[in-house]
Amino acid sequence: MSTWLTTIVRNCALMQLRKRPRQIHLSLDEETGGEEKYFLWESIADTRPSPEDECRNLEFNARLQECAVQLSPTLRRTFQLRVLMGLSIFETARILGLPHGTVKAQLARARAKIARRMRPEHAPRSRSRQRPQR
Repeated sequence: MSTWLTTIVRNCALMQLRKRPRQIHLSLDEETGGEEKYFLWESIADTRPSPEDECRNLEFNARLQECAVQLSPTLRRTFQLRVLMGLSIFETARILGLPHGTVKAQLARARAKIARRMRPEHAPRSRSRQRPQR
């Protein structure tokens, strides 16, 4: 009788263990933390760029460098200081010894030239390349 009763209790305990969830489930949308509240998905999310984004950024930066080399020396210096090195308009003007309005104008010209060179397919076509008129 004791073997039979032990088997029944054992099987009931195993069935209870099987019904219970094996992992603890946490909602990703629930706020956690002490004083600094944050969502669980914020702490486990990978914020690094994907390999495709990294490749695209490398290609873009290489193309940007190629286009910057084609600028005149004056525009290239202004563009490199302001855009590539991240200096402010006033810092760039101080380094170049120019008024900040001149730096803004040079930067606008440099950006426009680079934009045209970065997208050659969108550049204005010459008359000989346009579609024939009907």
